[in-house]
Amino acid sequence: MSELRLGSMESGGTKIVCLVGSAPDRIEDEIRFPTGEPAPTLARAVAFFEKAAAAAAPLDAVGVASFGPLELRRSHPGYGRLAPTPKPGWTGVDIVGTLASALGVPVGIDTDVNGAALGEGRWGAARGYGTYVYLTVGTGIGGGAVVAGRVINGLVHTEMGHLTVPRVKGDDFPGTCPFHGDCWEGMAGGEAVAARWGSPAERLTGETLDRALRMEVAYLAAGLRNIVYTIAPERIVIGGGLAVLSGLFPMLRAELARTLAGYPGLPEHSSDDFVVPAALGQLAGPAGGLVLAELAAHDEG
Repeated sequence: MSELRLGSMESGGTKIVCLVGSAPDRIEDEIRFPTGEPAPTLARAVAFFEKAAAAAAPLDAVGVASFGPLELRRSHPGYGRLAPTPKPGWTGVDIVGTLASALGVPVGIDTDVNGAALGEGRWGAARGYGTYVYLTVGTGIGGGAVVAGRVINGLVHTEMGHLTVPRVKGDDFPGTCPFHGDCWEGMAGGEAVAARWGSPAERLTGETLDRALRMEVAYLAAGLRNIVYTIAPERIVIGGGLAVLSGLFPMLRAELARTLAGYPGLPEHSSDDFVVPAALGQLAGPAGGLVLAELAAHDEG
C-alpha cells in the first residue's frame, strides 16, 4: 500500500473493531467494543481515531465496513446512512457524515462483507484475482462480488444470502429467513443449522454432524452454482463460522462439480484452488476498511 496513515472501522451488529495502520501486518493500534446505541458507539470510535492522530500523525482517511443495509449511491442524499435495519436504533444513522464531520478526513464506506472481499483481495485468499466472490457463512449468509477489481454495487449492494436454492429431496424444514423462509440463508445459515438440528453447528457430533454437513454442503453448492453462472468468478473465498467445519471444503468442491453437471466444462471449477477458505480470519473486515480508506483518500486527491 501507499504511505498513507489510515483508519479502519468494522461495524458489526454485536461489536465494533477500530484500528489504525496500513496493512494487516502493520497495525499501530486497535480497539474492540460492543455495538451499543448509535451516538455513544460512534463517539467512542471517533475518540479512538482522534487519540491515534494526536499520538503520532493525522489520519489521511477512514474506511468503514459496516452491517447493513446501507445507502451506497453517492448521488443519493442518504449516502453513507443505514437503511431500515433490524439493529434497533440504527435505521437512518449517518455513519459517513458523523465520522467525516468529527474527524475532518475523507470517509469511505461499504458493507462488512464487501469490505472483507476487498481485504481478501488485497492481502488474503483472493490476492492476484480481478474477479472473485467472498462469501461469509455464519449466522446468516452474505456475499461480496469483485468484478474487474471493483466491488459490485448498484441500486443496492448485493444480497447473495437471499438467492433461491432448490430444496434437498425430502427436506421439509421451513427455513429461518423472516422475509423469504427457505432462501439460501434461511436454509444454510448458522441460524438455520441450529434450528434444524437443535444445536449450533460447532456443537454437533457423530451421525448428526455427518448428516448436517452433507445437507449444508448440498445447499452451499446449489447457491455457488448460481454464483458461478451469474458472476463467473475466478475464485470463491468462504469465511465465517461454518467455514471451519472439518471436511467442509473437499465435500463442497465435489458437490459443486456434481451440480455444475459438466457445464461449461471448465477444469478450474473442480480444482482445489477454486473454492477456498478465507485467509485473514477476523481481520478480513478491518483490512477491507483500510482498502476503503485508501480509496477515499485517493478520491479526495
